[in-house]
Amino acid sequence: MTETIRFLLGTAFILCGLAIFIIEIFGNYHFGYVLNRMQAAAIGDSFGIVLCLVGMMFYFGWALAGLKLLFVEIFLWCSSPVSSHLVAKLEAETNEHLDREVKIRDLTEGEEGDPCKR
Repeated sequence: MTETIRFLLGTAFILCGLAIFIIEIFGNYHFGYVLNRMQAAAIGDSFGIVLCLVGMMFYFGWALAGLKLLFVEIFLWCSSPVSSHLVAKLEAETNEHLDREVKIRDLTEGEEGDPCKR
């Protein structure tokens, strides 16, 4: 009975992770601008990989392989947002026509509701 529950939970997590990956792929092809694509890819990678790895942890149980998967999850949760931020920052600094793609607010004038105004 316990093995069946572990199998069903592991399968459910892996299928949810695969669904997140499919949504991520749709988002990457749907959005036109690179920063929008970066957001879809970063969220999909962070959430989809963790769901798949949690599902695999249910399969392996609390063995050494499950502990290794936990360390991989922690590493991915730390490194994926950092790398996405660096690529987005590179795009923002090297794109000469950034104002055509995104709306850039002037924070020096202190817009209404702006936290930088205080």
